[in-house]
Amino acid sequence: MDGFSWKLFVLSSCLMAEGSSQDFGQTQFICTSVPKDMDLCSAAMQNSGPKEDLKTTVMQLRETVLQQKETIMNQKETIRELTSKLTRCESQSLPESGPGSGGRRPGSKNTMGDVSRGPTDTLAQLGHTLQTLKQRLENLEQYSRGNNTIQANSLKDLLQNKLDDMEKQVLSRVNTLEETKPAPRNDTDQRNKVESTLTTLHHRITDLEKGKENRPMDKFQLTFPLRTNYMYAKAKRSSTLPEMYSFTVCLWIKSNASPGVGTPFSYAVPGQPNEVVLIEWGDNPMEFLINDKVAKMPFLINDGKWHHLCITWTTRDGVWEAFQDGVMRGTGENLAPYHPIKPQGVLVLGQEQDTLGGGFDATQAFVGELANLNFWDRKLSIGEIYNLATCNSRAQTGNVFSWTEANIEIYGGATKWTFEPCRSLN
Repeated sequence: MDGFSWKLFVLSSCLMAEGSSQDFGQTQFICTSVPKDMDLCSAAMQNSGPKEDLKTTVMQLRETVLQQKETIMNQKETIRELTSKLTRCESQSLPESGPGSGGRRPGSKNTMGDVSRGPTDTLAQLGHTLQTLKQRLENLEQYSRGNNTIQANSLKDLLQNKLDDMEKQVLSRVNTLEETKPAPRNDTDQRNKVESTLTTLHHRITDLEKGKENRPMDKFQLTFPLRTNYMYAKAKRSSTLPEMYSFTVCLWIKSNASPGVGTPFSYAVPGQPNEVVLIEWGDNPMEFLINDKVAKMPFLINDGKWHHLCITWTTRDGVWEAFQDGVMRGTGENLAPYHPIKPQGVLVLGQEQDTLGGGFDATQAFVGELANLNFWDRKLSIGEIYNLATCNSRAQTGNVFSWTEANIEIYGGATKWTFEPCRSLN
């Protein structure tokens, strides 16, 4: 063996020995140049320094990877917990829904409670009602400038203070909702309190409006700006309908609500909430119900303009006729034939009743404006209906229910305005 081969053999032996002592696994043969007079084993040991550094680096990287893996696992667990909490919060805040909740035949039950709405929806409704009441108050202020009496000014100041208090309540409610989600019972109690104050405020403004001019008591309209289950008007008990074997009902109506204008009026009696109902809900055509029997009406009214509607009915063969703007648009029969309209019921404007005087459903509430609702206990002639639609001086008022302020009570923030249908029909 020559000198070079011997040096290579010795170097290989040293590396194999060192590799075995460090337990690196398979042995590798490394060729390296060293000075001629240097001890070969010493040279080989000197070259082991970088390998130690490499091993240390690998161990550190391995430890870092394990730590990062543990951190990722902890973060995943945290994400799962947060996702679960978020899901629970969303399920509590979303409205409850059930089979058929999107559309419902009049007369179906389980609608005694409020329609499920988020707190912000309720606040938006109250804010809209506040703006309407404020506008009415401003109109009264303009009138009081020309008729400045001590009584009018004191009442105006009182109403203004009440409006300010209402705005503070709504603002406080918004702040509370931003900080925490209140319990459903507290939310309902708070809303009922605000609605009660709104109703009281509305009555005070109405009293003030009554005294601002000597106008006829039938020259007014009712406005229902929102779909709610608490905004409505009701005929007083003294104005209830009698038993009828034929009748005519007429009214002025204005709406551009979609889908469906809702329920302009409903008449319920004990045991039958759908004794007489006019309703347009969802994408269905307007329907007229007598004793829960249905006839589809040929009315097209949701164009935002005033329209005059009349419907006549006789119990004999259940014959009906439908008039829009003084013109007959349709007729039919077999609508609750030989069924007399029962007396002593409850006449409600703006809501469909599922129970006597209640059970309102916001999805069927009327949105728009109503005026001059009248009932007769007979079938009006075509000429009489035309006189009503054209505001002829010979037009009659209902003989069993007439449109006067003394016959109607208003609830939940529905508003009442001076109205002359023949002066402004658009």
